[in-house]
This record gives sequence, structure tokens and C-alpha cells, in this order.
Amino acid sequence: MAVMPGEVAARFMTPWSRQGQQPGPVFVGGAGVHLHTADGARCLDLSSGLMCANLGHGHPMVIEAIRRQTESLCFVSPTLRSDIREAFSERLCARAPWRGGARVHFTTGGGEANDDAVKIARLVTGRLKVLSAYRSYHGTSAGAAALTGGSRRWASEQAAPGGIARFFAPHPYRSPFHTDDRAEEVRRALAHLERVIEQENPANIAAILIEPVLGSDGLVAYEEGYLAGVRELARRCGALLIHDEVMCGFGRVGEMFASRRVGVAPDMLSFAKGVTGACMPLGGVLMREEIAEAFDHRLFPFGHTYSGHPVCMAAGLGALRAYETEGLFTRGREIEGWLRQGLDEIRERSAIVGDVRGIGAFFGIELVRDRKTREPLVAWQGADQRLMDDFQSDLLARGVWLYVKYNLCVVAPPLTISQADLARGLAIVSEALQALEARVSA
Repeated sequence: MAVMPGEVAARFMTPWSRQGQQPGPVFVGGAGVHLHTADGARCLDLSSGLMCANLGHGHPMVIEAIRRQTESLCFVSPTLRSDIREAFSERLCARAPWRGGARVHFTTGGGEANDDAVKIARLVTGRLKVLSAYRSYHGTSAGAAALTGGSRRWASEQAAPGGIARFFAPHPYRSPFHTDDRAEEVRRALAHLERVIEQENPANIAAILIEPVLGSDGLVAYEEGYLAGVRELARRCGALLIHDEVMCGFGRVGEMFASRRVGVAPDMLSFAKGVTGACMPLGGVLMREEIAEAFDHRLFPFGHTYSGHPVCMAAGLGALRAYETEGLFTRGREIEGWLRQGLDEIRERSAIVGDVRGIGAFFGIELVRDRKTREPLVAWQGADQRLMDDFQSDLLARGVWLYVKYNLCVVAPPLTISQADLARGLAIVSEALQALEARVSA
């Protein structure tokens, strides 16, 4: 018997959602910057799905690469050599942010990548402890959840492994260091991190893990000097620096890797999401050659059944071809100008918009009840999210998908978006915010 769309929604456990909330539209297709619903409506995707469909939906270069690969080889053990895996590894490592060479370890997603990057760091250094920021999200596996600093780790803490210590990173709009001076924020943040390192025993710290552009736990592009300072503190204590680029990589901030945009090279970086334009699940860890060499004559004790899956490798090569031929790795810099102007105008019109911030094609709108006190529209941790759920539903009804987490809206359109489509989408967001503001004020 056929299953109706509403019944499917009831049986599928929707991630990060109350399962009893009103189901939204059913999506059946997508092309370019739009998703298509079962009733024939188009929905402008202003968040690239979950900040992953950087090429838009159904990019022909990726689809064709997948089609060709399925006609030749759909699976081979990751312990055996594969022509498509070797081709993609070579192309990917050639673009890594190091001059001395790189190697790659493939996973099926970003959480696995962060989990494995930390394990690699521990084996290479012979140390246990890893430092991560309180405002961060690194995944939901046991290891990645333990590395996460935000409230999304709470549900996993009973099973979380040890050896994790946390620090506060800068957040100019909500400074944990009690200053409105951005340069002073950097100085205090680095002094704080240095003290945490001292308290945690520098000789036992394997790695510092950080998103070079903070993603869904705040959307912060760090002030110049902070990440370079973190790099230096890691070097001084002999720890490896790991950049989590799952969200901010693959053109999202105007370079293939955010590490290049911020001008700080880590020892390893994790990636996922945009690597295949979200057409296939793929993640991984890029590492400096010196780190990889540690396993040339000892076991590399990591692997997944689908590590370097041939179809995913083909999707990665197709996506890389699309990024390069269409100039999309740097197009985020152009989109950045459109977003700054459009979002600043939205802030001027709406009293509940406390701050807009970001870099490249990666911006956040932070909603507040009062601009003077900066009280969040909904509490950041463990809050009743129905107000924001309704706001997101209103946007969908108006024809826009926008990722909303607590009081933060993430505006991260596909890198293929036109200025006209972006302007149209932001106009709809502005209208929905005015409706939300009226509801809050009532």
C-alpha cells in the first residue's frame, strides 16, 4: 500500500526538531537555487540546504560525474586502490593550504572527520587532551559531540569520552571578555586561552580544534590576529591546530578553504558538506605531509566502509570541476558585498534584528527582544523554540528556506545565486521579520 507524504513525515525522525510539530511542504525536486514542492511551488534556498549545497541543486557537472561512475564501479574496498579515488585525492591535496604537501583521509561526514582528526592528533603527539571552544559545533557522534562546546552536546554527555577541555573564543556582539573594543577582545581572548593551556598542562595537549569561521553556534568571523594567536599558542605548547571547515570550506567564505581567507594554516583541517555540492555524503581530513608520514611505517588505525566511495569521489571531482570552471571558490567575496548591503538594510527596518555579521557568503542575523539590552528573542540554550519554528514555517509559506537555530538565522545562499534572486529572497525575509516583530510586540 502506498504511503502518503504526511505518514512519511510521522515515521521519519526529523533531526533537531520536535517530532509533533506541524509538518511543512514535501519537496520533490530542485534546480539551481530553488527547491520544488509536491504542489508545484518553488522555494528559494537561502541557506544552501544545511550550508552544504554550495553549487545549488542538481549541478549538471556533478550529476554527470555521478552518472558516469555508476556505470563503471559503484564500490571497491577502501583498502584497495581505485582510479577515481586517487584522481580526486591528488586534485584535492594539490589545493591544500600547505606548501610542503598534503594527504587526505576520507569519511562519510563532518562529525566522523572531526572525530578522526582528533584521534590522529593524539596518536601523532602521544598526548591525550584536546581544547575546543564553548561556542562550537563539531558533530553528533560520541567523539564529535564531546568536542562540541554548544548545547547540542548535552544529550550526548553521558556517553562522551574524556580528555576535552574548553575555552571561550571572541564574540564581539556578546563578548565573554567584557569589552566592546574588538582589538581588546582579541587580546583578552588569547590571554584567556593561554591560561587555560597552563591549567590543562601544556605537555598533555594534543590539539586545539576550532572553526576558523564560527558556524551555527554564533556565526562569527574572528577579528584579525585571533586565529594567528591561537596558531602561535598551539605551536608553543607542541599541540596540533585543527581547523573545522565543515561549514566554512569549499568557497563558502570566498576561498576554497577558509584557512586561506583568514591567512592561518592549521596542521589538519576537516571538511564535508560543500565538497560534493551536497550531491553525495562525503567528508574527510586533510593533513600536512609531516603528519601523514608518521603512519608510513606504523598502522593507520582508522577507516570506514565507505571511505573514498567511488561514487562520492566522482561527485567530488565533478564539484571541483564546477567550482573551478565557474570561478565559484572566490565568488563569495562578491556575494559578501550584496549580503552586507541587504542585511544592513534589513537591520535598519527591523527593531528585533540586533546584529548582522559574517564573511563571504556566510552571514548571520541575530534576533533580539531589545537592542539596548541585547536580550535574545529566544534563549540560546534549552529554550522553547516554537516562536522561531513558526517564523521558519512562515518563510517557507512565502517561498524561502532559511536555516534558523535559536535566535540566529544563517544566510548562506548557493554560490551560484544571482544578485536579483538574492535581493528577492532578502525582501521576503524582511517581510517575514516584520510579521514576527508584530507578533512579538502584540
